[in-house]
Amino acid sequence: MQKYYVQDEQQLIEICQQLEKSSLLAIDTEFVRTRTYYPKLGLLQVCNGELLALIDPVTINDLSPFWQLLSNVNIRKVLHACSEDLEVFLRANCKPQNMVDSQIMMAFLGHGLSLGYAAMVQHFTEVELDKSESRTDWLKRPLTARQIEYAQADVEFLIKVYPKIVEQLEQKQLANQSQPIDLMAYALEESQKLINKKFTPINSDQLYLDVKQSWRLNRQQLNGLKHLVKWRFERAQQRDLPLNFVVKEATLISVVQHQPSNVGAMANINGIDILDVRHQGKAMLAILRQASNDDESLFPEVITRLDQYPGYKGLYKNIKNFINDFAEKSELSVEVLASKKQINKYLSWHFNINNARNSQQTVDFLQGWRLELFGQKLDEVFAK
Repeated sequence: MQKYYVQDEQQLIEICQQLEKSSLLAIDTEFVRTRTYYPKLGLLQVCNGELLALIDPVTINDLSPFWQLLSNVNIRKVLHACSEDLEVFLRANCKPQNMVDSQIMMAFLGHGLSLGYAAMVQHFTEVELDKSESRTDWLKRPLTARQIEYAQADVEFLIKVYPKIVEQLEQKQLANQSQPIDLMAYALEESQKLINKKFTPINSDQLYLDVKQSWRLNRQQLNGLKHLVKWRFERAQQRDLPLNFVVKEATLISVVQHQPSNVGAMANINGIDILDVRHQGKAMLAILRQASNDDESLFPEVITRLDQYPGYKGLYKNIKNFINDFAEKSELSVEVLASKKQINKYLSWHFNINNARNSQQTVDFLQGWRLELFGQKLDEVFAK
């Protein structure tokens, strides 16, 4: 296999011209994200089985030839545990096409949804990869020989094991299905769902709904939280800082609950980080004053907790038992079929809690392969 370390734009163009003739590419990224909101790209790895390239984004300003490969619908791309890689691609405004996640593929083979890359490689090849460089500084130059070897292995073995995973998916048939099931198509669909989710623009006006303690607040307090959470999100992006580096979530909750009139009063509230007050106290007070000018008719509705809804616990248990039974009969892992969050999304839609009926497209049981396999049978749970 030919291996290259690509450090200039002309070499990148030439390498990508060779790679664009491929039907399959294994891809990975290395990045640093310890004190930033956005990932800092340190390396791109790509391999087609005959050619392996490490592409250096620190020395190359224009990576568009690589992004064109990523968006080429005629080339299948395989990545492993691609969630954070997608954030790198999102930052470059490049939505991958025809991409599949090998971790998701392995989940359909009964390995759960958190199988690591090294474990997958060892499963198929008995090779034990050295993962000691996983937390290294990928922005520092020059890269060491161990870093380069580590980065190459991330795509060199992926391109080798991918056909084996596909073969096993094609051979596996679900025990409780009378008709053949295309598990590879399911893996592609699940991967695409992950891509679409990452590339869906964040509605900053709705972020307050994700704050864990928001259900404790009244409408006025929720309105203040809505403004503060949006402000924190926008500031994190502007300054490229993690959200908690701007203000911690617990501080936001305490501020809106107590509505302090000045920074001194804010500093004396239990649950507030004093550094948050010192660095952002005045800014938070300004946001609260802005929120107080809103008409009451614009305040968010009080949030209903799903687990307090009449009948929730019994229905959740019944659905969980239904999923467990289906997983056992179909020889699929419960993890890949349904998470607690997915069950709760379905129940929120069923009860129409917090107007959940308006977001049916986010309920996984009501679409795609889950609907085909068991979604329509969930009615049996409610008939009990």
